[in-house]
Amino acid sequence: MSRDSSHGPTVTPAKPLSLHSQESDFVQIIDAVKKFGATTAVQNVSLSVKRGEIFALLGSSGCGKSTLLRMLAGFETLTSGRILIDGEDLAQMPPYRRPVNMMFQSYALFPHMTAHANVAFGLKQEGRPKAEIQERVASALELVQMSHLAKRKPHQLSGGQQQRVALARSLVKRPKLLLLDEPMSALDKQIRQRTQIELMDILDKVGVTCIMVTHDQEEAMVMADRVAVMTDGRIVQIGTPLEVYEYPNSRFCAEFIGSTNFFAGTIVEDEADHIFVQSPDLPKPLYVSHGVMGQLGMEVTISVRPERVAVTRQAPAQNYNWAHGKVDNIAYRGGYTLYHVMLDSGKMVVANVSSLALTEMQAPTYDDEVFISWSPESGVVLTK
Repeated sequence: MSRDSSHGPTVTPAKPLSLHSQESDFVQIIDAVKKFGATTAVQNVSLSVKRGEIFALLGSSGCGKSTLLRMLAGFETLTSGRILIDGEDLAQMPPYRRPVNMMFQSYALFPHMTAHANVAFGLKQEGRPKAEIQERVASALELVQMSHLAKRKPHQLSGGQQQRVALARSLVKRPKLLLLDEPMSALDKQIRQRTQIELMDILDKVGVTCIMVTHDQEEAMVMADRVAVMTDGRIVQIGTPLEVYEYPNSRFCAEFIGSTNFFAGTIVEDEADHIFVQSPDLPKPLYVSHGVMGQLGMEVTISVRPERVAVTRQAPAQNYNWAHGKVDNIAYRGGYTLYHVMLDSGKMVVANVSSLALTEMQAPTYDDEVFISWSPESGVVLTK
């Protein structure tokens, strides 16, 4: 499943409706609003999901992502707006008739049924022929590598195995759209990381379109072709994981996706291919290798990710993007170490230093004087 990063992160506007959905508009959410009394949980959300895409709704608790997922499933009704799947308007369609299947956070397996019976349940409810049920259930269990445990009940399965049974139950009905609600939250970190890759492979084999809800940034970045960041019932940015991480469009997105260092300042030079920003946090100006269509004196914030910050014992040669400070804290993380450096200005900066870089220098320790620096390409200009 390819991840095209050639387009900038934008929220897809509502498009004219047609009887036949375009490939890029397999799922359309158009000006969706959901109110619970005086509270607006989803505010005028519009987006499109491509056929075969894994699309992640990412945000903290209460941001509206789960409500949006439940509206797709039909468990919540729209206050206003429209939802279409493959050109078909779902407004008046009950949940059981929608070409959608949802895998819940708790997996919701029947405890008294075997794995085989759990997977077969939906097909039996539809009145499918016995031979067809056997064939489809066997294929679904084989797909998730659970054929050998088909006779076990949920309490005899690990969390990861239960998740596979729940996935098989969702896929056996061959939905056009699969909805995943925090699919990995019940798994331990090591199992979760392995299962993310396995789940991607399964979805790729089946070719099903998938919308997942998660608050786990790493999960969204690993699994999704595109990510929508939500807050307060709104989508604030849509893009590939690379776009959202490397080019956040606001301070909120820069803080929410990963961690970053912020430097507030004013533009003192603005050209087509670069800007200079003067910040009270730094003795040297910030140099960013692109313009911003702003004006001199405009207040901006520069975001620099910790992995872009170099830590050295000698002052850098360039006359920009560096400062002097002392090591305030050190957090060893195995493959890298986080250095918290207190600058002379009182600003705390976090640098992610690889183990390889540390072996090539005398690793700084607490209270050591160091210099931090970064390249002109590392800074992202934020105006909001």
